[in-house]
Amino acid sequence: MNPTYFTPGTGEPAVTITRFAETQWHAVENGQVVGRGDASSRPDGRVFISVDAWHGAVFDQLAAAMVADLPTPLHTVVDEDDLDLTSRWQRVGFTTGRREWEYLVPTDPAVTGLSSAQPPSGVTIVPVGEAEHVPLRALDRAIRDEVEATVGWRRMPVEVLPRPDGVTVVDAAKYAVAVRAHRYVGMVRLAPVARQPRIGLIAIRADEHRRGIARSMLAQVLGALHRSGVTGARAEVDETNDAAMALFDGIGAQRTGCNLELVCR
Repeated sequence: MNPTYFTPGTGEPAVTITRFAETQWHAVENGQVVGRGDASSRPDGRVFISVDAWHGAVFDQLAAAMVADLPTPLHTVVDEDDLDLTSRWQRVGFTTGRREWEYLVPTDPAVTGLSSAQPPSGVTIVPVGEAEHVPLRALDRAIRDEVEATVGWRRMPVEVLPRPDGVTVVDAAKYAVAVRAHRYVGMVRLAPVARQPRIGLIAIRADEHRRGIARSMLAQVLGALHRSGVTGARAEVDETNDAAMALFDGIGAQRTGCNLELVCR
């Protein structure tokens, strides 16, 4: 890779920016690495970049070099409250593409009000870790096709797990599912993070919407966490997903933060 050289300006450190690998950049000052830049591709094709630098001026130079080297659009994620970091990305051409709320979801049925949330007639809930892999993959593929045909996966949580081509569900042990007439119709993915698990996905087949399946799956998953001593779980929801926000707001989940996905086109 060809290095990009920067001449020190007023108040700026004398650094050399080098793209030393396809997805990695270094900023070097006096023989010492003072900043790193990385690019990664999501399964849907979006490229996300990040910068870790000791000085603000180095951050700006690294970010500018990466934007110059890579084809657009490029994406990055920032905490909405981090105004300094947001401004740095904006200075190299990024604007807000989407906003995502972070939730802390209680597990106690006395708080969520889910103790009475029974599955609709004919539907049973299979607990986390007991779903069968083949029908779960079929459900995952069907729901992905439905989402892509409507709102698109760009409106789903920004932390999409990387997966090999053609693979949908990697670890069936993380899923609870809803079943009707031997057919999987809904699923919840729960990442078993210590102390505070993360609800990574709640999805229902389009022809099963508005029947209370999501609430009954959450009742089972959150209730099991509560019985095991876990008091809360994390979740993220796109601000345009009115149904998901209503679901979490309705069970007493607290909004704890907001992330912005910035885009450089």
